[in-house]
Amino acid sequence: MGKNVIRRKSLETRSPVEADRDGGVQSVDRALSILETLAEDDEGYRLSDLAVRTGLSASTVHRLLATLESRRFVQFDRAESKWHVGVRSFTVGASFARRRNFTAQAIPYLRKLRDLTRETANLAVVDDEFIIVLTRMESREIMRSLTKVGGRVPMVTSGVGKAVLATYSDEDVGAIIRHHGMPRLTEKSIVRASDLFRELNLIRKQGFAVDDEEAEMGLRCVAAVVYNALAEPLAAISVSGLTSRVTDARLPEIGGVVRDVAAELTAALGGVMPAAKPG
Repeated sequence: MGKNVIRRKSLETRSPVEADRDGGVQSVDRALSILETLAEDDEGYRLSDLAVRTGLSASTVHRLLATLESRRFVQFDRAESKWHVGVRSFTVGASFARRRNFTAQAIPYLRKLRDLTRETANLAVVDDEFIIVLTRMESREIMRSLTKVGGRVPMVTSGVGKAVLATYSDEDVGAIIRHHGMPRLTEKSIVRASDLFRELNLIRKQGFAVDDEEAEMGLRCVAAVVYNALAEPLAAISVSGLTSRVTDARLPEIGGVVRDVAAELTAALGGVMPAAKPG
């Protein structure tokens, strides 16, 4: 009982400034949660669905949406009664790609990669142990994109992620696995740490990674790392396509092309390829 009294008194004796600050932080956190949820689906969400997805009350969601709409961070489709990400979210988010000033320089290499393989070429970076797709050059073939530009996926579930993980120490990879787990997205997903470590050793030897229907059945991705001036991973490029086109027979050829173009982009950006390890 004594502890409850102390706790209640500490809350009651907060200054108005402290109370406003705490409430403001909570509102910001909730508003960002709404934006992140809206970004998950291009079809948009109804108010009731947003409340369920975010775990907030409908009245709270509506109040925050009204504020976000006034700043053009969200927009409301009255015909479908759905909320969508607004244009201001795009302009703010685009500054991330501009800050990564190598994006524009990478475009010719993505175009080359697409033309050589006839598949969609992607440029991605690591952010807080997730992979974010910065830009892509779409294939002229029929293609359903696994991850949209700006989308985030765990490193262990993508070819780009595995390519970057192969540059890490086993200790660092283990820490990422403990923090994020190894989700089973398909029947071919790698869900055992021992299997992942074997895969990473293979990637280190051949210079490229393969996502073999591990994130979505029917789709394959082949990726390689782009390095900075310290021979550390700066980004990664990949090609993705249907398994009917990215066949077992084509994997070595496509892997070699992706690896070579990644090395060319590394040189163009002033990066340095890491020294080959013996044996």
